[in-house]
Amino acid sequence: EGTVTADVCVVGGGFSGISTALSLAERGYKVVVLEAQRVGWGASGRNGGQMIAGISGEHRIEAQLGEAGRQLLNDIRYLGHDIIEGRIARHQIRCDLKRGWMEVAARPRHMAAMRAYVEERRAAGDGDQLEIVEQGDMARVIGSSVYYGAMVDRRSGHLHPLNLCLGEARAAAALGVRIFEESPVTAVGGGAKPFAETADGRVAAASIVLAGMMDPAFQTGPLRGLLFPTGCYIAATEPLPERLADEINPQDLAVADSNVVLDYFRLSADRRLLFGGRCNYSNRDPRDIRATLRPRMVEVFPQLADVGLEYAWGGKIDIVLTRVPAIGRREANVYYMQGYCGHGVNTTHIAGEIVADAIAGTMERLDLFEKIRHVRLPVGQFLGNQLLALGMLYYRLRDLL
Repeated sequence: EGTVTADVCVVGGGFSGISTALSLAERGYKVVVLEAQRVGWGASGRNGGQMIAGISGEHRIEAQLGEAGRQLLNDIRYLGHDIIEGRIARHQIRCDLKRGWMEVAARPRHMAAMRAYVEERRAAGDGDQLEIVEQGDMARVIGSSVYYGAMVDRRSGHLHPLNLCLGEARAAAALGVRIFEESPVTAVGGGAKPFAETADGRVAAASIVLAGMMDPAFQTGPLRGLLFPTGCYIAATEPLPERLADEINPQDLAVADSNVVLDYFRLSADRRLLFGGRCNYSNRDPRDIRATLRPRMVEVFPQLADVGLEYAWGGKIDIVLTRVPAIGRREANVYYMQGYCGHGVNTTHIAGEIVADAIAGTMERLDLFEKIRHVRLPVGQFLGNQLLALGMLYYRLRDLL
């Protein structure tokens, strides 16, 4: 309520906003965060908890930016991991961090791309943590016979995402960041006097950061026609007996398959299997998430046919058509970051650091992201989602065939 002042006002209390606020507070900035719901309420708190190297859309970055793009990707590939691990250690955040992530080949042809990627990374001198697992050796990494091999990244991993977001928020608050929950932003302005307004309050700041998925009213300028919220769903089994948990996931890896419309899963700290996927691009949630996910889970792990699903939930992830995260400026002092395309745990922290750097005067990485040419649909969001759903149906059919 009322008017408060700050150096920076961050709109959004998920990973993007909290990570940016913490980065700025560590540099001495006075920061206010406005969140419409609660900290971590959206994708940041309900995602699959997979901390995956790099960002989505890397091939497009290389194609558009050439050597500068390749250098950028090398510089930021594990930057999010470093930030997250550093904060967990400094602030004693209990979020069940575990090393080890694996992409499994859903089709035999997918192995060629994995082998080429590992060879390329090793040739560049940063692939020591990567390994290829051939089909005949898959039993040592997963208790399923439906895959044709895998790539393991020992530097990536998994964690409890909501606990990480809440831990970072507490760390930010301890450094003086003011976080206002249940305070939806109704208007944002840049220019000579940047501001963000809520129903009963106003923040006057030198810079505004639009962090994460925004209300369509704020999708203007370079954000118009760019972002398409996509439904994604997870079910959690009852706690598994130790023998069964070790059988299906003997190395406790986070796992994602190589399809465009993919499945992903991991074991929680209390030994439940968290099984996610069945992305929905039509903005229509399934009537029964458990019934939607169970057939595929049992197809992958027949051992779980009689295991109960105790929890199920869903939410929206933000997709951009180029798959490259959108990081830049709507105006000179109004920054944005969104469109992580399912790689948010890592990429939000990268984006937060890039925007914090820019506010502090180091613009090089932000400038590169602003050079990326994005594809926009010249239609409203509803029709855009129907077109996107049609396009993803094509990829789903390709995955199946």
